[in-house]
Amino acid sequence: MSKSTVVRGAFLLTGASFLSKFLGMIYVIPFNAMVGEQGGALYTYAYIPYSILITFATVGIPLAVSKFVSKYNALGDYYTGMRMFKTGMVIMAFTGIIAFLGLFFGAEFLAKRIIVDDELNNSVEDVTMVIRMVSFALIVTPSMSIFRGFFQGNQSMGPTAVSQVVEQVIRIIFLLVATFLILNVFNGSTNLAVGFATFAAFIGAIGSYLVLLLYWKKRKGHINRHIEQQRYVHDIPKKELMKELFRYAGPFVIVSAAIPIIQLVDTFTFNRGMVAIGQGEISETLLAAINFTGNKLVIIPVTIATGLSLAVMPVITSAYTQGQRQQLINQINQALQIILVLVIPASFGLSMLANEAYGSLFGMTNLDQTGALLRWNAPVGILFALLGVTASILQGINQQNYAVVNLLAGIAFKVLCNIQLIHMFGAKGSIIATAIALGITVTLNMLRIKRAIDFPFKQIIKRTMLVGIFVIIMGIVISLVKLLVGLIFPYEATRIGLIIMLLIGVTSGGFVYLWFAFKSTLLERVFGEKVRKLERVFR
Repeated sequence: MSKSTVVRGAFLLTGASFLSKFLGMIYVIPFNAMVGEQGGALYTYAYIPYSILITFATVGIPLAVSKFVSKYNALGDYYTGMRMFKTGMVIMAFTGIIAFLGLFFGAEFLAKRIIVDDELNNSVEDVTMVIRMVSFALIVTPSMSIFRGFFQGNQSMGPTAVSQVVEQVIRIIFLLVATFLILNVFNGSTNLAVGFATFAAFIGAIGSYLVLLLYWKKRKGHINRHIEQQRYVHDIPKKELMKELFRYAGPFVIVSAAIPIIQLVDTFTFNRGMVAIGQGEISETLLAAINFTGNKLVIIPVTIATGLSLAVMPVITSAYTQGQRQQLINQINQALQIILVLVIPASFGLSMLANEAYGSLFGMTNLDQTGALLRWNAPVGILFALLGVTASILQGINQQNYAVVNLLAGIAFKVLCNIQLIHMFGAKGSIIATAIALGITVTLNMLRIKRAIDFPFKQIIKRTMLVGIFVIIMGIVISLVKLLVGLIFPYEATRIGLIIMLLIGVTSGGFVYLWFAFKSTLLERVFGEKVRKLERVFR
């Protein structure tokens, strides 16, 4: 597969993921204004257990199907991929129902372990209710997600991209309308409004499912023609077929659940740590700033890695299966460099404009604390991005077991040290624990990639240093712009002032970074000659 094809697939999924995450960030502004910080924390309590369970409900099957289909398509055997798809659908229907029942009836058990002190604003009953409301999405999402995996395995990224956006749009519309009606028309409670906000995940999943069914109806004939024209079929017994699928699927479970698992550690330990140091009254506010409102901003650069991971894994699998080492090296090189070139400046830029970004979007209440947490949290997005891409690379080269072991090493550090670091550094101790945990996992992943295929990191190191120089220049420009604007008017005093400063800072910093990256030919070397079109912009 050519470099342009990889980039096109990556950017299609990245664009969809970015739009989906951007919408996910924007809706938080009116939603947070309606339900407040207490409601935001309550929403987080429901969504993090759901995120983990949805990963286990799918048993890693969708991504495993993507890898499986890509592998056998590369061997010219389309029929075996179709057999796997049909088998996976049956499994998804079963695990979805089991997961729904487990979360619905286990909601109170989880709630009692989240709400550990009367100082907290939400009650066990509140948390139980919202967890049960979100659990209904588990009935639909596993079956829906396997469609995405099948299309991705056929290196068709459009269905996944469109369904992601449709799912998010429908979910957000339902969420905001339901919250507004409950609070302002029917005079309902904030807790009930948050409950219906979590139920929106079920409504969005149904919309996504319908989109994927339309794509399936449209493309089924093309897939069947491939099957009719193939010359050889791997006559794999169903038992062996399932063994291969679950051998792929197991590692995907742990890796796909990495971010929710890390957040779940905070869900169960953050309040305990904050209460222990006498900050229980603001614990839920700061937890929401880290894992809900602030996370919506941090995750925006990470969407680049999300889209790239989905696009690159089937391609790497195909090159690895066919023994095309040089093509494999080129694809891994490009995947890592896209992360370096785009995510590093975005994350550090967000860190420098943390107060402006948080205050503009979520209000100025407790901005000294929430903005400081975002400043610490933003660079962690780089590690999240590298985790996703390096894990996908390991899975593509049949080193998925190492991806799991490496991730478990990082999570073990988070579990063991989270409360201790909160005792030492306050709320930001949780962020420090996450950064160290991710750093351990990413380093181990890189070392395994090097050892498994003798991957040369020389080019990656050189370009990382170049990106670092450009980011430093960008940081200097942003600092000067903030200083000059501050001399003109006290922008930090009002929300409008913060918005103006944010727009000026993003525009000036982004332009300077892109100008240097373009003039140095860095962008052209990573993305190809098409970026020469940017020359007209800079002129």
